[in-house]
Amino acid sequence: MGSLSTILRHPDELYPLLKLKIAINKAQKQIPLEPNLAFCYSMLHKVSKSFSLVIQQLGTELRNAVCVFYLILRALDTVEDDTSVAVEIKLPILIAFHRHIYDCDWHFSCGTKEYKVLMDQFHHVSAAFLELEKGYQEAIEDITKRMGAGMATFICKEVETVDGYDEYCHYAAGLVGLGLSKIFITSELEMLTPDWEHISNSTGLFLQKTNIIKDYLEDINEIPKSRMFWPREIWGKYVDKLEVLQYEENSTKAVKCLNEMVTNALIHVEDCLKSLASLRDPAIFQSCAIPQIVAIGTLALCYNNIQVFRGVVRLRRGLIAKIIDRTKNMDDVYGLFYDFSCMLQSKVDKSDPDAMKTLNRLETIKKVSRDNGVLHKRKTYVKDDAQSKDVFIVMFVLLLAIVVMYLKANQCK
Repeated sequence: MGSLSTILRHPDELYPLLKLKIAINKAQKQIPLEPNLAFCYSMLHKVSKSFSLVIQQLGTELRNAVCVFYLILRALDTVEDDTSVAVEIKLPILIAFHRHIYDCDWHFSCGTKEYKVLMDQFHHVSAAFLELEKGYQEAIEDITKRMGAGMATFICKEVETVDGYDEYCHYAAGLVGLGLSKIFITSELEMLTPDWEHISNSTGLFLQKTNIIKDYLEDINEIPKSRMFWPREIWGKYVDKLEVLQYEENSTKAVKCLNEMVTNALIHVEDCLKSLASLRDPAIFQSCAIPQIVAIGTLALCYNNIQVFRGVVRLRRGLIAKIIDRTKNMDDVYGLFYDFSCMLQSKVDKSDPDAMKTLNRLETIKKVSRDNGVLHKRKTYVKDDAQSKDVFIVMFVLLLAIVVMYLKANQCK
């Protein structure tokens, strides 16, 4: 649930953490009895606990469609990610994956751990897919076909330009945003907006770019072959090889490159906010809003942070629990985007080459949040370090007093 020291520093996160733990346990007990769906929900929880929890609040029909959609794309992604599979074997699978989902006898052994289980027993996912309504099947097949073709395009080449980076992220995640929108529209719980394709794509790009940034070290150290998604047009300004950004002697260059990557990701925030504001169904809204909020929070944490090149950088579990607990409407979303923008803004070094561009983008996000949200009526979710230290000291003193009283009571016996 979280270390004691972390909970003491952020005591307001204890209750949301407990609620999250209860919700996760409840979700695990609500796995359908039908074998194929039972496998899908069990596997969904293993490959993404947070997403599994987020979609649990959706209605049964829509929840099943989103669960199956997610696992199909996760399986497709597993084929692409497995660098031990030869390209000549991988390519035809990626291109034909949209046909394999109709074949309950098809499976392909690749990946590791739970992903290998998903691929070895993919027939359960195919069977569950075939039980969905035709409209959901058509939406899922279309996105799977387009994504597989896009992945095949990039499988033999590195990402060179910023435009190429956007194109790759479109295939890897922008299409996910489009697919979810199609599924929501098919459910008749949401309606088309004039620019739905553009803003749906942007939500996917924002999430994908955030993951690519925070996963630098994991991707670059992938065995047997590195995975490189940062565009040469950006990292080539600082070093000759992307992998050398992890070395201590390149720390200054690495941070500057990182900051430019984060600034590039911030381009999509306005579209993300616009997309969320267009949603009508409360459950769909929350399922879409939480990943976007976690993304802006992750970028704020990664910005100017050399630890991205040293290990894992992610939001603490307690803060994510608080986000899940308190994100109910667009005012909450605007407030959190404002908070995390302020947090990121406080880390901007004016000497950074992209400092003005970063600050301008943050000011735009803050203005959109101020103009549309009710910021003056809420408390900040993101506490500053001084406040956290004060709370930690108070909690430590209280805990120490309790221990002393306990010891004295035992001595008197």
